[in-house]
Amino acid sequence: MEHLINQRVKAIEISGIRKFSNMVANIDDLVSFTIGQPDFPTPEHIKNAGIEAINTDFTSYTHNAGTIELRTAASQFAAAKYGLHYQPESEVIVTIGASEAIDIAFRTILTEGSEVILPGPIYPGYEPVIRMMGAIPVHVDTRDNHFRFTIELIKPYITEKTRCIVLPYPSNPTGVSLTEEELKEIAAYLKDRDIFILADEIYSELTYDYQHKSIGCFLKEKTIVINGLSKSHSMTGWRIGFLFAPENIAKHILKVHQYNVSCANSIAQKAAFEALTAGFDDAQLMRNEYQARRDYVYQRLQSMKLETVKPEGAFYFFVKIPGSLCLNSFDFALDLVKKTKVAVVPGSAFSEFGEGYFRLSFACSMETLELGLNRLEQYLQIRQ
Repeated sequence: MEHLINQRVKAIEISGIRKFSNMVANIDDLVSFTIGQPDFPTPEHIKNAGIEAINTDFTSYTHNAGTIELRTAASQFAAAKYGLHYQPESEVIVTIGASEAIDIAFRTILTEGSEVILPGPIYPGYEPVIRMMGAIPVHVDTRDNHFRFTIELIKPYITEKTRCIVLPYPSNPTGVSLTEEELKEIAAYLKDRDIFILADEIYSELTYDYQHKSIGCFLKEKTIVINGLSKSHSMTGWRIGFLFAPENIAKHILKVHQYNVSCANSIAQKAAFEALTAGFDDAQLMRNEYQARRDYVYQRLQSMKLETVKPEGAFYFFVKIPGSLCLNSFDFALDLVKKTKVAVVPGSAFSEFGEGYFRLSFACSMETLELGLNRLEQYLQIRQ
């Protein structure tokens, strides 16, 4: 019966991140810098809110868009943190993580043959959804621009088929973000064009040395903002995301969401409300620790003469593989695991423009980072 499977589904592959992580998962004494999973537990007060929801039988369907109290809290959080203003009744949708928000946004705005412009390298979660819609992903090479996806790079790729531009900042895998001026330039250029912006801002609470800014502040009428609690409150398994969009866009996305999942998990919604209210600044302690780790890892990579951009947000380094090794990114990552039991993600998992690099996650303890980086340094000394 396999010949009856949707050909678009058959053509897509499991994420290269997961594929490589699963491949090495059972190796003893492995130091893994692969999955972007916060190593902090969900704060106790948030877990207690989830427990209370169960104990008080808050286990039924909610409004399709989520409880009004949670949508209000999300709206207030976005306004206070980022200067974004959305009506909780009609412009906020609670989703099953940011991943579902991306899916339902694309399924609402894309049609057969339409084009989506994305920076490369980029997280692999967008392209499969685009292709399943019969749309075409168009990657822009940002490597020679320090991974910055500026309007000057975008312009040559805009055609009459362009339907959406994806701005995933802070970036997975590079840690790069965009300045307010860069965002304003993109907004000004797109103001009179019929092109949507999908702004994936899941790492917005994990920025270093600056305050996150959203393009939704400058071009709200065309922008769909994606966010969530997975990274900010270490709630990956709770699967709570948020989609913010003007009412004339959100009302159509809500239909797709309704027929897809009915509503987000009611218990997780109660925990999410606690996170956005009593846990308004929960990310601060984690952010401080991540920043200390970032600075340590950057210093170590510099001492190894490895080329990388210092992350402005998220918890990843995207590191250039020394040309002297004469290895592609997959073979490098595999050799590193075999020789030193250190796992990183091959850059090829992040589009063709990630080839020649590897991603290193610093969402792990300082002790683990030190051990893994010591092994990496020994590997480079032997190989070079």
